[in-house]
Amino acid sequence: MAWALAGVFLAGPSTPPVPAGAFDGSVVLLGDVVEGRFGPWALGEIEDGPVLLDFAEVPDAARGDQLHVSGSLVAGGGTAGGRAYGAVLRVRSVDAMRESPFILHRAGRLVAGAVATRLLPHDDGRSLLAGFLIGDTSRIDETDVDAMRRSGLAHFVAVSGSNVALFLAMLAFAAGPLALGPKRRAVLGLAALPVYVAATRFEPSVMRAAVMAGVALGGRLLGVVLEAWQLLSFAVAALVTIDPALTSNVGFQLSVAATGGVLVGARWPLRSRVARPLAVTLGAQVAVAPLLLAHFGTVPLLSPLVNLVAAPLVAASTVVGAVGVAGVEPLVPPAAWLADLVLSLARGAAPWPQLGPLGLGGILITSLIFVLLPRGRPVVVSIAAVSLLIAIISPGGGLAGGEVVVLDVGQGDAILLHGGEGRFALVDGGPEESVVVDKLRRYGVRDLELIVLTHVHADHATGLGGVVGNFPVREAWMQLEPHSTSSSVGVVAQLSELGIPTVEPEVGSSFELGSLTLVVEGPRRRYASPNDQSLVLTVAGAGRTMLLSGDIETHAQADLAHLRADVLKVPHQGAGTSDADWLRAVGSDLAVISVGPNQFGHPVDWVIDVLDDTNEVVRTDQAGDIVVDLMSVGGEVVTGR
Repeated sequence: MAWALAGVFLAGPSTPPVPAGAFDGSVVLLGDVVEGRFGPWALGEIEDGPVLLDFAEVPDAARGDQLHVSGSLVAGGGTAGGRAYGAVLRVRSVDAMRESPFILHRAGRLVAGAVATRLLPHDDGRSLLAGFLIGDTSRIDETDVDAMRRSGLAHFVAVSGSNVALFLAMLAFAAGPLALGPKRRAVLGLAALPVYVAATRFEPSVMRAAVMAGVALGGRLLGVVLEAWQLLSFAVAALVTIDPALTSNVGFQLSVAATGGVLVGARWPLRSRVARPLAVTLGAQVAVAPLLLAHFGTVPLLSPLVNLVAAPLVAASTVVGAVGVAGVEPLVPPAAWLADLVLSLARGAAPWPQLGPLGLGGILITSLIFVLLPRGRPVVVSIAAVSLLIAIISPGGGLAGGEVVVLDVGQGDAILLHGGEGRFALVDGGPEESVVVDKLRRYGVRDLELIVLTHVHADHATGLGGVVGNFPVREAWMQLEPHSTSSSVGVVAQLSELGIPTVEPEVGSSFELGSLTLVVEGPRRRYASPNDQSLVLTVAGAGRTMLLSGDIETHAQADLAHLRADVLKVPHQGAGTSDADWLRAVGSDLAVISVGPNQFGHPVDWVIDVLDDTNEVVRTDQAGDIVVDLMSVGGEVVTGR
């Protein structure tokens, strides 16, 4: 009954949208300030609900502090740090601050700071080690965070039961010379648990584990032995009663479901040293699969096997790292090396097959047939093996040759071209590395023959940094001078470091990508505006042409008045920076707008009205990924990928 009640709690309501507009008022920080690739951010609570705060500079503040903030609210919700938010609050100024009066918040800040100091310098391995120890993922590259998720290893940086158990074991070991009895050790554990929860910044998963451990220790004091299911049910009921918002917290949902799955898997009557831990891992993966589908859209197919390899590495890294951080500093490097092995495993497994709802349903049906029809098992195993082999080695991710995919990457551009037989090119990378890397993996991209950076702005350049770091790239095209941004400088530096040839193609240059041909149309000269300086390409297939216009505005459009195409990628997210006559003169019958939630009003109404006269207009913010077939006249357009 208690577990059923917990399931009802976990199906709680989603976060309602927060109205957009100017903001001047109080915000309570729900998490620490994180140094992201796009600047510092944190989750906060205002009167209308939770928001994502986008800071201009890092404030001296931490979870639980109350800030007086001036800025603007931008419509568009999402999730960050496992918690849903209803809008983005772009902070102009922090006028005043009141530090959290809760002493545990201050203690947590001190402990987390001490751990971070002991793990200097923050390379990849040490950053992941901080995730193992206290759940601090703020210094892990976002593409690596995404790789951990896609490989099914993200739960290792969500501090939970194993971490709490390790903490209590180390505490008992340290208290050994005091010769404390079981009840006194239980009292010591109850006193120390809140400090550890504070050090992990009150993450929902660790609060769940700590409550379970605390109830178990309390039962020891009273001479009462409680089963794991009773502990889990009590922890869920207590926490959601105290904070009902936890019902919509992704981390909390996954933590509870995974714990339940582990308990089920642990009861399977298996004795093999391999089969038993595999059963536990499989139980957890099956339990969280519906939540992963609901929140992220896919489930890693081979996650149980990856976890079987990673689990002992994580355990060793965590134990050795905990001792190292506690004072035996020579142990920190080997712990970081083990963490780096886990990260390499995640990167290697991230491109492996992901299951959607249909794939997961197929697995469940196959499993039922395997269990219920013993005579059909050889056939089932053979079909499953062949299907898995095809999923791993087949290129294209369901794309046919001669298709162009305008990827839904939010407010920016990222356009994938497939020339057939696994030959890919990418024009721009959008505003977020992890988003475009995830998209490319879903479409089966193994490597890229060409990447193109149309111009320097972050909504086109930033994502390419993750692409270059995760996929082999044969060649890069760009014409950026005289402009630069931190995003474009970073991409150029990465290309140089990896030895990837960078070409400044002249007008008329072409690139053969299987069944597609790319032709450079602009820029025709140097422009004062970075948008006008965009590299403009015509992509030609056997039946249609598509104009990839970057963000060109009226000056560049005047120089490119002769261009014609069947499909137009509308410049600059449909902003009012285009010439209406030029939009008409292109002569397209399909107009694609790559746009996301934004405060600029893109696309503007008059651009839509002009395009509607002669075009079918499709937008990524409404239709998702947009797949355009260039191989036949009037080729098919597929949306919602």
